[in-house]
Amino acid sequence: MAAPAAISSATSHSATENGDWKGKLAIPPKDKRKQTEDVARRKGNEFEDYCLKRDLLMGIFEKGYEAPSPIQEESIPIALAGRDILARAKNGTGKTGAYLIPLLEKIDTDKTHIQSLVIVPTRELALQTSQLCIELGKHMNARVMVTTGGTSLRDDIMRLDETVHIIVATPGRILDLIEKGVAKMGACQILVLDEADKLLSMDYQKTLDRIISRLPSGRQVFLFSATFPISIQGFMDTHMRNPYKINLMDELTLKGVTQYYAYLEERQKVHCLNTLFSKLQINQSIIFCNSVQRVELLAKKITQLGYSCFFMHSKMAQHHRNRVFHDFRNGECRNLVCTDLLTRGIDIQAVNVVINFDFPKTSETYLHRIGRSGRFGHLGLAINLITHDDRFNLFSTEQQLKTEIKPVPKEIDKRLYVAEYQVLNEAPPQTSSSKSEGAKPLKT
Repeated sequence: MAAPAAISSATSHSATENGDWKGKLAIPPKDKRKQTEDVARRKGNEFEDYCLKRDLLMGIFEKGYEAPSPIQEESIPIALAGRDILARAKNGTGKTGAYLIPLLEKIDTDKTHIQSLVIVPTRELALQTSQLCIELGKHMNARVMVTTGGTSLRDDIMRLDETVHIIVATPGRILDLIEKGVAKMGACQILVLDEADKLLSMDYQKTLDRIISRLPSGRQVFLFSATFPISIQGFMDTHMRNPYKINLMDELTLKGVTQYYAYLEERQKVHCLNTLFSKLQINQSIIFCNSVQRVELLAKKITQLGYSCFFMHSKMAQHHRNRVFHDFRNGECRNLVCTDLLTRGIDIQAVNVVINFDFPKTSETYLHRIGRSGRFGHLGLAINLITHDDRFNLFSTEQQLKTEIKPVPKEIDKRLYVAEYQVLNEAPPQTSSSKSEGAKPLKT
């Protein structure tokens, strides 16, 4: 009779071990910040409900993902079922996870060929997306490669001699590798276009057509973006098969981003920026200018005022851009001045303030710029410096986005954009007589 007892004991031990796998993970502390409806309005699903591989679930939880966001709840089961997807959701609501999770679930790591291709419009977004893919798939032995222009083509060719399951790329570089016969796409089953509105513009259209012509006819296609141009219909008709459409855009702007403007003359902008630095409690900020020259001039001015500052634009060498982006993400500097290079998909959770030193020319650019704060349902601040020449653009942006940009008040309630005040909820709004603590450099 001892044998059944031993079997029962072993089964019980196995079940305990099976159920306790989550407790052994290095899960980061729970995020206690307030979340807006953009990500909090869930159906109540859990990641375990999708029958994902345990190794993938381990990566998801260790990344700090607690439950699927609305766009993830809508996308993941449809993608796993094999359907093409056309998804429209706000910036910063978990779109990248919405396609990376099913993509990782569907790859077979025992095979050595390229199984998925993710195309993004900018080099910085490619680096960020590939890093997230590596982190989510770290227990799976998934081989992820990033390839962009401005980097060594020889290194990419050598890397493709080894096993690669997933490639994250910018359009020009991956087309080059495909046409050289190095990146073999004959068995690539999934194509993802992230920031699809940009990729479907005239700048990339012919390149994309040539890339897609090298993929198998039965591939799955995912399109993700916050906005979609008219050209999307032509792409759907040509390259997609009865796509499942997801639209979570009841309004365009993020609910958690409070928007203000300051009306002034051009010569007053630097003084106004200095005042904002002294009054706001900035964790990290991104400051947008409309030209390369103005980015460099403003960065120099900010440094002269005594604040830590990096700058970044498309004319910089790629290795320099990578270093600035990496250091800013890691909190080496409080402020980053840049062109619209960083408006697309860039996710830096520490950014709580976006400042449009130059107001953008289009409402679409404005939408992507302010989406750098208030990421994943958290709260953030967008401040616009408006001159006489910008007043019509401001009005047009409000009308097109159906949003309200208010005059900046004398004191801004820190609960609108400072994480500690959202968690503790102890501090009353600052009054005009109270003195705000100035922004202190993180590292100089």
